[in-house]
Amino acid sequence: MYYFFSVLTAVLIAVMVVANGELTAEYDIYSATVIIHIVGLILVSGIAAYKKERVLSALKLPWALFLGGAIGVATTLFNNFAFGKISISAIVALGLLGQTVTALVIDQFGLLGMPIRKFNKGKLGGLLLSALGVIYLLSGLVFRLLPVVLSLLTGVSIVISRSINARLSEKTSAIGSTWYNYVIGLLVACMVFLIAGRTGLSMPTKISWNLWIYGGGVIGFFVVMLSNIATPKISAFQMTLILFGGQIFTGLVLDALLSQGFSQRNLIGGIFVMLGLYINLLLDKKSYQR
Repeated sequence: MYYFFSVLTAVLIAVMVVANGELTAEYDIYSATVIIHIVGLILVSGIAAYKKERVLSALKLPWALFLGGAIGVATTLFNNFAFGKISISAIVALGLLGQTVTALVIDQFGLLGMPIRKFNKGKLGGLLLSALGVIYLLSGLVFRLLPVVLSLLTGVSIVISRSINARLSEKTSAIGSTWYNYVIGLLVACMVFLIAGRTGLSMPTKISWNLWIYGGGVIGFFVVMLSNIATPKISAFQMTLILFGGQIFTGLVLDALLSQGFSQRNLIGGIFVMLGLYINLLLDKKSYQR
């Protein structure tokens, strides 16, 4: 069930990227980031009120458990900065590399309160296949330092934010953790909005009535919720591979539906990544049975 939640999260992330990208095109990077968090906060606040969640009771917890939302803002900004400067496949592939390295370190040493899961040398074959897929996705691209570095940092921020939110979820609830993710995220997004040169939080004069582009905040709510449920039950490394594979193939489907063209390079690279994932999942299954 937790693997299914991870796959569903990957599909939702790919759809969310499209919605957020269109929202950014209508406004700007900073305004879109604020709007995304406002929409998500309205939704989760309504659900928390309906379920009578006592979210304020979590304020006695260590402040470090509330940093997931702040780090999540960095993820959105990094992706938006890199968008248009390098290809989507390169952004995803570099994000995977950052996630993989971060996830392996977290699993190996049990950082951020996550359980220790020592790296099995037998997984090197699957890891190599996945690495080949990433290299193929990146081949033939013009190298640009800043978007490449930001895309790598996106992967780092995703894993750290996901792990912190999961820890907060264990201390409170999935709804409570998600609520704080959006509250802290909105505060940080507003600060960035102001520091970036805005004189106030007034919205742009041109308001888009393309309602579907505002759905990123709603989808983000379900992404955080599902991640909070699945992350404590699956190793950070395995979750990273599942999310990447799901995003790659969902992206291919979305490209075909939106008539943006079919990428054979993305397909072949995605197949290598998924083969590596399958091998490592088999090893995990055998280890669990023993």
